[in-house]
Amino acid sequence: MADTQEKGAKAEKSDKADKAERAHKAEKAERARKAKGATSTPEAAPAFPDEPGEPAPVPRLQIAYVEKVRPALARQFGLINPHEIPRVTKIVLNVGFGEGPKVPKALEAIVAELGAVTGQKAVVTRAKKSISNFSLRAGMAIGASVTLRGARMYEFLDRFVSIAVPRIRDFRGLPAKSFDGRGNYSVGIKEQMIFPEINYDKVERIHGMDITFVTNAGRDDLALALLRELGMPFRGEAPVEAPVVG
Repeated sequence: MADTQEKGAKAEKSDKADKAERAHKAEKAERARKAKGATSTPEAAPAFPDEPGEPAPVPRLQIAYVEKVRPALARQFGLINPHEIPRVTKIVLNVGFGEGPKVPKALEAIVAELGAVTGQKAVVTRAKKSISNFSLRAGMAIGASVTLRGARMYEFLDRFVSIAVPRIRDFRGLPAKSFDGRGNYSVGIKEQMIFPEINYDKVERIHGMDITFVTNAGRDDLALALLRELGMPFRGEAPVEAPVVG
């Protein structure tokens, strides 16, 4: 009986010694990793970070604006200060759909179509106030909108002038009097089918949209000259080809 207890005590001491030795080795290895600057996680950080991709190309209409349109406007209006030369700051596309609360799938299709046309996800617009005569409550989804700036704005403007506008049925030019007095131009489109990004087979209903070209001109005549130089075909004027570089 005494021999058995003695053997058990020796085995217990041996297990404790083994655990202490393993803990000491683990602690020593941890200190070595920290000294080398490595983390305690098993996965080491990559030796070299991912190389950045190539920057996106500058839209051709943006290059044409800098190289051709700006000098032409400066000569035409005698603008000496380069900051006085107008430019397009943003383009806003808006689709109103009053039946949005009743037909949510149709509103989803409108949002998808705006995204395909602009290359940017559309935002659902909601009613700001309740109107009982129209069975409208505040917060109801009543349309979709997209605001374009920078490179996407120039790319859309290039496609709109070069491809979409010539596809308008019985087109005789855009109205030249749709300015708001501050250099902003708005035009209404009756059908979204003029954009080549729209697939005819997937269109469930025809709808129009309002497109607003916002400039920093501050004057209608200056904004008109800017859009004309960018290739916008106005009614009653000789067609002007969109400036193209390269």
